[in-house]
Amino acid sequence: MQPLAVVLWVGAMFMGLQLGASFPDSFVDRSSKNLSSVPQDLTQTVEFLDLSCNHIQHLHHGDFKHTPFLRFLNISWNSLEEIDTETFLDTPLLKELDLSHNRLRNLSGQQYLLYTQNLQVLNLTSNQFLAMTLGSEFISLVNLERFAIGAKNICMGDFKSIAAVKLHMLTLSLEDELKYEAGSLRQAHAKRLQISFTKYQIIDHDLLADAVSVFPEVELMNLLDGYQDMIRLFKEGEEIHTSHLYLTNLSITWDDLTDTVNEVLATSIAHLSFCDVTLSKLPYKGTAVAKTSQMKSFTARRVVVTSFLFSQEDVYNFFINLPVESVALLEVSIIHMTCPQSHSPLLHLDFSYCALSDSIFSRVEGQETVDCETLVNIRRLNLLGNNLMSLQVISKRLKHMSSLREVDLSINSLVYDGLKECSWPPSITNMTLSSNGLTDSVFKCLPNGTETLDLQNNQILVIPSSIMKLSNLSSLNLNFNRLRDLPPCNGFPSINTLLLRLNSLHTPSVNQLESCPKLKTLDVSSNPFICTCALRNFINLGIKSEQKNSHSGIELLGWPLDYYCTYPEVMRNSTLKEILIPEISCNAGLLAATILFPSVALIITILTLCHCLDVPWYIGMIWQWTRAKHRARTRQVRPEDLVGIEFHAFVSYSQQDADWVHNFLLPNLEGPAGGLRICHHERNFVPGKTIIENIVTCVEKCQRSVFVLSGHFVKSEWCHYELYFASHQRLVQGSGSIVLVLLEPLPQYLIPSKYYQLKSMMERHTYLEWPQDRAKHRLFWANLRAALQADLPNAPVTELEG
Repeated sequence: MQPLAVVLWVGAMFMGLQLGASFPDSFVDRSSKNLSSVPQDLTQTVEFLDLSCNHIQHLHHGDFKHTPFLRFLNISWNSLEEIDTETFLDTPLLKELDLSHNRLRNLSGQQYLLYTQNLQVLNLTSNQFLAMTLGSEFISLVNLERFAIGAKNICMGDFKSIAAVKLHMLTLSLEDELKYEAGSLRQAHAKRLQISFTKYQIIDHDLLADAVSVFPEVELMNLLDGYQDMIRLFKEGEEIHTSHLYLTNLSITWDDLTDTVNEVLATSIAHLSFCDVTLSKLPYKGTAVAKTSQMKSFTARRVVVTSFLFSQEDVYNFFINLPVESVALLEVSIIHMTCPQSHSPLLHLDFSYCALSDSIFSRVEGQETVDCETLVNIRRLNLLGNNLMSLQVISKRLKHMSSLREVDLSINSLVYDGLKECSWPPSITNMTLSSNGLTDSVFKCLPNGTETLDLQNNQILVIPSSIMKLSNLSSLNLNFNRLRDLPPCNGFPSINTLLLRLNSLHTPSVNQLESCPKLKTLDVSSNPFICTCALRNFINLGIKSEQKNSHSGIELLGWPLDYYCTYPEVMRNSTLKEILIPEISCNAGLLAATILFPSVALIITILTLCHCLDVPWYIGMIWQWTRAKHRARTRQVRPEDLVGIEFHAFVSYSQQDADWVHNFLLPNLEGPAGGLRICHHERNFVPGKTIIENIVTCVEKCQRSVFVLSGHFVKSEWCHYELYFASHQRLVQGSGSIVLVLLEPLPQYLIPSKYYQLKSMMERHTYLEWPQDRAKHRLFWANLRAALQADLPNAPVTELEG
């Protein structure tokens, strides 16, 4: 595809996709459909029409009568031989027309162009034109900006029909066996001349001489040979009006490339650019380069090397020693760049998307690494998209660049561990470190004079409070990081613009902005905001930022459309401006005063009365007494279940609590006061039997077991045995066979792990607590007697007293 066709397609496809997104019927693609004529089912909404790669031979008047809004038309790669004069009468808005790769024969007879006055792009390359003579109909193309044409013969006067048109680009697609008459291009006026050569075509001396003497920008495409002819032209000292020379899509040897560069350095050409180059026969030794020149910049983009053995250092030396202001090697697989041999005039260096490492500009002498000291005039350095690893090492490589102001180190693998100090040149003001692996420690490795700092897309969680003071910093970009709150501005008091888009801010603390007196622009959009009371101050800041006379003076970028809730679920995807968080729901004091004051007063009154009268305790004890009485009435005890039962309860306690048992428990349960028969080890254990046997016997003879729990109880080994056997008896007699009496508070963590059964019972069953208030003793004893009360058979006539 020809150069202009590429330009046409890129622009047309982009605009067509935009149109197609908004109006699906405006973009119609009928390419490669085996069509022999223009389809008649096109609608009036069509603006972009692709009919390429078909078999259309003739365009008729009326073919486009249904498409009055047509702007882009591609009929390339057909078999077009004839186009009626009024073909485009119905398409007054047509701006881009591609008729390349067809069979049109006479450039003087393209009468259909009389109806394309708004045409901006026209491609007529790769047809069967013998002569370049443009007919009078081309005079009507007053709006034409890009024109691509090709013929076998180019003569004087061929371009007089467009002499009044100021083209942006004129493309000549040269045919084989070209015949060019010197001076033919002088009637054409374009900012840029693009010449596309065919395979193995030699550069025409007169054509190139006219090109560089007439057009400000010249691009030579698809060259494979003939560079020496071009070099001779430059040596002849012909008049050169060209300031930009582009060599695109070419194959060239190292000698031809360096000879071409050296000759151009001796001309008035200011900018030389190579793009999509296949480079061969690279050197084994150094190549001389001119010491002075008028050239401003040299650019090489996408260079592929076919040689495997060559001196890389000599290649690098040639480019770094060019006597120009700017050198750019882009998308080239170079792994190193040397240092100029003497003080360099270079002002700008761009090595974007190469493969450079941390050794850049340095050399090794013995056991030491020597940094470059000759790039003292460099003002802007671009190293984005390389293999740089250590930020501290790179600062060392650049420390002698005393004029350096702008540095771009983005899209690398840079990290900084904070162990060694950085040594940047103090002249740096603009620093770009985006898309690396930098963390919070990066703020300890920055030039002191930095004014603009780009740290987006890194791993920064927080800005440390101990960072060096960046007094001149006015713009800080921290988009795409992991910050959780607004940073304080103590380290950069002059900050004017702060960008925090796409971080992890849930509820930004607006009070942090009090340390940023000069802040004018803030971007906190697209963060995962949690819409709770803590966000009210930030929402107020956003609302105030909409007011032109806001006292805050801060412009919140993207407000309100890019600020929305992620939580709670009911507010998800609602903008912060839309939600309402009432102050009353966030102010506990106000809420209590307006809504809860009567309720609080009532609750306080009730709680005071309950505390004074100890109502909760009485309610609890009465509830337990009632449950005990209810169980006693509803329990159905069979006579055979009471066989062998002689006592109401067996009492288990620690010897440390014996005084309480003798003085309080037994008197209130036995005799006239309680009427219960209690098995007490001091009087009911049978002498001669082991303690274990006595415990088992007593537990079996008692309907229930009472355990007096205290801190001493859980330390007693015998109490553990008694609890163990009572637990087994509980499996037979039911869950009511064990009654727990808590003599003093006993937290769970004080109970040893071996008392796991006790822990379980205390968690699942109600126990009685011994009250310290004497007034509550009567109810306590009534409760305990109710829990133990049962109708037992008469006591045996003889009892063994312990």
